[in-house]
Amino acid sequence: MMIHNSETIKRIERDGVPFLQFPVFEPYPLVHGFSTRLGGVSGGDFATMNMSFTRGDEIGDVKENYRIFARAVGYDVRELVLSDQVHSTNILRVGADDCGQVFQEERSIREVDGLVTDEKNVVLMTFFADCVPLLFYDPVKRAIGNAHSGWRGTVQKMGRCMVESMVREFGSRPEDILAVVGPSICQKCYEVSREVICEFDEAFDKKYRKQLYYEKPNGHYQLDLWTANRIVLEEAGISPENISVSGVCTYENPGELFSHRFTNGRRGNLSAVIGLR
Repeated sequence: MMIHNSETIKRIERDGVPFLQFPVFEPYPLVHGFSTRLGGVSGGDFATMNMSFTRGDEIGDVKENYRIFARAVGYDVRELVLSDQVHSTNILRVGADDCGQVFQEERSIREVDGLVTDEKNVVLMTFFADCVPLLFYDPVKRAIGNAHSGWRGTVQKMGRCMVESMVREFGSRPEDILAVVGPSICQKCYEVSREVICEFDEAFDKKYRKQLYYEKPNGHYQLDLWTANRIVLEEAGISPENISVSGVCTYENPGELFSHRFTNGRRGNLSAVIGLR
């Protein structure tokens, strides 16, 4: 399946490197993008644009992928600050002093699933292969955020935590913030156990249950992380018209995107980046 351009997401290709961008951010002084699995140098299960140093790929190939992707999107790898994802709602404010560690074996940022900044030329990067990317921009306070929200992050309401962090750190007003729910696994492809659903039942008002999931004959459920994150963002005060859901499923696009479930874990990682200019 080929990813087609829409009002919420666009497929861009520069120098043979395809990546995805979000039209909602185009009018603003930002650099941003979501990688595909195409255009890099990795081989095997990681072919070709693997952005993970931790899945067993050749380190030299991953470093080259970082350079290739950075040139295509329009930033310098030395501007990057990387998350260190543990399915938490830990969020860190970062700045220029945190840049420049991308190729170091040991980086100072640990156990962080969300990053925020209001400094120019600091590019925030997070990683995905079915989980939900959340990108944020406050055009009034000129602040950005980038977060990883799998089912654990979603049930812990990472989106709300990110909004609260931007309010606390930069004085943002939720109604000013633009938010994107990026490519990730869709409800049709995301089967979960009753144990997972019980956690969502505890975390979300019961009025949302029909929107969030439905039960299957096998006793499992199909869970909608896109709707769940939209609900979280709206309850955090972001205006519905300022929330864009990409509508692109990682599982349904295995030729272009890495999916943990589609490959039974034999895969690389995608990445989402955003930076102020």
